[in-house]
Parts: sequence; C-alpha cells; structure tokens
Amino acid sequence: MADPRDPRGLRDDAPLLDAWLTFTAQAEQGKLTPMSVPGHKQRQGLTGAVVAGDVPLYGGIDTIKRADVLLADARQRAARLWGADWCQFSVAGSTHGNQALALAVGSPGREVIITRNLHRSLLLGLVLAGLRPVWVLPERDPATGLPGAVAVDTVRAALAAHPDACAVFLGDPSYVGSTGDLAGHARAAHEAGVPLIVDAAWAAHLGFHPDLPQHAIAAGADAMVTSAHKALPACTQGALVLARTGRLDPARLDRAFEATHTTSPAGAIAASIDAARALLARDGRWLCARLLRVVKTAREQLAQVPGVSVLDGPGVEPSKLVVLLAGTGAHGHAVEADLIAAGMPVEMADRDTIVPVVTIADDEDSMARFTTALVAAIERHRGAPRRPLPSPAWSVTPAMTLSPRDAFFAQNETVGADAAVGRISAELVAPYPPGVPVLAPGEIITAEALAALRAADADGGRIAYAADPSLATFQVVVSTP
Repeated sequence: MADPRDPRGLRDDAPLLDAWLTFTAQAEQGKLTPMSVPGHKQRQGLTGAVVAGDVPLYGGIDTIKRADVLLADARQRAARLWGADWCQFSVAGSTHGNQALALAVGSPGREVIITRNLHRSLLLGLVLAGLRPVWVLPERDPATGLPGAVAVDTVRAALAAHPDACAVFLGDPSYVGSTGDLAGHARAAHEAGVPLIVDAAWAAHLGFHPDLPQHAIAAGADAMVTSAHKALPACTQGALVLARTGRLDPARLDRAFEATHTTSPAGAIAASIDAARALLARDGRWLCARLLRVVKTAREQLAQVPGVSVLDGPGVEPSKLVVLLAGTGAHGHAVEADLIAAGMPVEMADRDTIVPVVTIADDEDSMARFTTALVAAIERHRGAPRRPLPSPAWSVTPAMTLSPRDAFFAQNETVGADAAVGRISAELVAPYPPGVPVLAPGEIITAEALAALRAADADGGRIAYAADPSLATFQVVVSTP
C-alpha cells in the first residue's frame, strides 16, 4: 500500500520554501521584471532551463532589507528540531560549516584534538584558523582495514597530554558509517573544559528513529555540521551548522560563519534546507523506518552472494550500506563502471569497496533495482578471491613537523617524487573519494605514503588536490639553511 502522506504541503512549516514557491510562481507567470541579480533575470532564453528555479535569497525570496527575517525564522525552527540554540544555513556545504567551526574556537597557535580521518575541509579550516592539530587515530578493523571510531580513552589521553587544547573535533559517523561513543567523548571534552565539535556530514537523519543513533547534539556535542544534501532531499551544497552556546560564543560563531560564507546565497538551496527540515519534522520517523528497512533487506540479499560481505553490527550506522568485494575477486572500479552504465552511479568505489548512498528518498523499488544491478555486475567481474587492500586514506600514519598554516604559507618548491621523500609537504594530497588526506601541509612525505598514493593511482583511483595528480612531482617546503 502506498504511503498516505502527501509529499507536498510543507510550505506552512517552511517559510523559505513558501517564499521560494511564491517567487517562482510569479516568475513563471511573467509578473516579474527584476532589475537586480542574477543576470539571467528569471528568463531562460539565453542559457535555457539550467537557470530554472535559481532565486537569490537576498532580493529574491524576500527583499534585501527583510530577508533575514524569514531566514531567522527558518533557522530557529531547525535549531528547535535538533535541540540547539544556534543555527545557520550554509549554501556552501559542510565544507563551509567545518571551516566556520574551526574559526569559532581558540586563536592562532592553539592546539585542537582532532581525528586524522577528517575531511579536507576541516584540515583547511585549521589553516584558516591557525590551529595546531593533535591527531587522534581511529581504531581500524583488522579484517577489512576500514576505519572504526576513535576511542574515548584515546581522546582523553590526548587531552591530558595537551592541557592547553581548545577543542575536540571528531568526524562521526565516518565515511564508511562507523560510529563511536559521542556521549563519552562529550564527557571527556567537558571534563577538560573544552567543547566537542562533530563533523556529522553524513548524519542529518540520525536521531529521528529509535533504531538510529542519537545525533551529535543530543549526545552532548557542543556543535555539529551536517549536510542536508547528503542524507536529506535538499539541493547540492545545502548544509546546517548547529550549536549549543554554553561553551561557544554565539557572536564568535556568527562572525566565523559569515567570514567564509557567500554574500549572495542561493535562495533555492536555502529553501531546500528549510523544506528538508520540515519534511524530517513531519515524516522523519516513517521515512527513517523505510530507510532502515530497505538497507536491512539489501544487506540480507547481498550477504547471500558468495564472497560478498557487508559492514554490519555494533559500531556501524544501520542505514549505511558498505559492500566488500575482496572475497569475490571482482574489482570495484569495474563494478562501478557497470553501475554507471546502468544509470546508478555510487558515492565511492575502490578495488575492494562499493559505497552507495542510500537515503530517505529511496524505497523498496529503487533498492531492489540497485541490488539486482550490483549483484549482476559482481558476477560479470568475479575472479579469484584476494586479501583486501585498504585505501591509503585509512592506512597511513601522519608525521607532522610544521603546523598546517605555517606549511601552507611557507616558501615552497617543486621536486621529483623520489626526492620528496623525507621533505615537508606544502600541499594536501588525497585519494578521492573519500577525500581524506594522505598528505597534509606540514607533514613529512614518507616512503610509505608515496607508495600508497602510487598504488591508488596505478589501480585507477583519482588523486585529488595535488598540484601534480600524476604524482611525478610534489610541492615541498623550502628547507632553511
């Protein structure tokens, strides 16, 4: 039986969505002749439908002088839903949110306790803020090489060894869905007198069903950033930054957010965040129940395929689907190519892993089609079973000698790859996805890191952010005499 809920009718609880719908209706009826940006003037005659629905927040959804009234209303609704007392909508993704939170704590030169399987945006946030990382490494699954959670005792020990640290930054859930004891981390951070900040980019749906983990704010975190466009049905780049201000200064949070946000936010993205929040408030429990159900079914079906394993059990976010291929002998890139040809691109594929993103927009039919296509692709490329080879993003231990900021602004030079071993990296280098750096500014380029990056490149992976993606040369800090 189809669900009786009407997917429309959210506008009464979503002020930005309501304003966007009103504006676009007027544009479609030819009632607007705007003399303001954007330059397409709500007409599609020059560039076509690619600009359809593009409405500025300021001077579109509402007048420039009143736009913050609607925005403030939408933000307050989101803050209430997540149990926060401060909220901002970002139209630049969790990347912007992570960098804003880095700017909101401490001062240049202060240390922060931070997980090493962080997204590049957090590392570049350290560059912007001048913070010095004290890396804490996640546990690693010995069977798969994939990262687990960071142990509370690891963070507690780092805080004891670095009593002047000003915050703890963790990513939870991880890219592959591993979850940790956020409540324990919050207690450890608060006992040390510092805030816990969580990159929860993949977790906007958590906390809205009893079989899902709590979201970070509910678990005691002081701030979190989450992508409305990843787990929720919002436009690309839509994200929320939420905080409780007992340990964070709201005025500093505002300044930090605005420092790197655009002054021309896209109204369609902001309205989609508002709409996704209203949908979650109204139907979140039912939608999350369906999500859990279709992922459970897919896991059960895939577990019946010889050689296939799926991540499951305690410590794995139950709506995450991570498919392990080593036992089948099929190469993940070949499987991915078949899925792309079938119109089913996935979030991540490396030699041994396929990670589709399953969200509250998926239903039984979409998951059945995907699972059938995935199994067929695996069978087409089946080979001899092999030992898993974890991505270098999960397997390289960093050796930092300069702060990321000092290395970023230091004089640098280009050297050949072999000559770069032992030198200090001036650049960030990451296999993508997942976008977790193997090398960061200020870290020693080790033979291990170089070999791991070369292996990922030779295996058909993408090397991102490097000045030379071929890995023939590297940018290194000029040595002082």
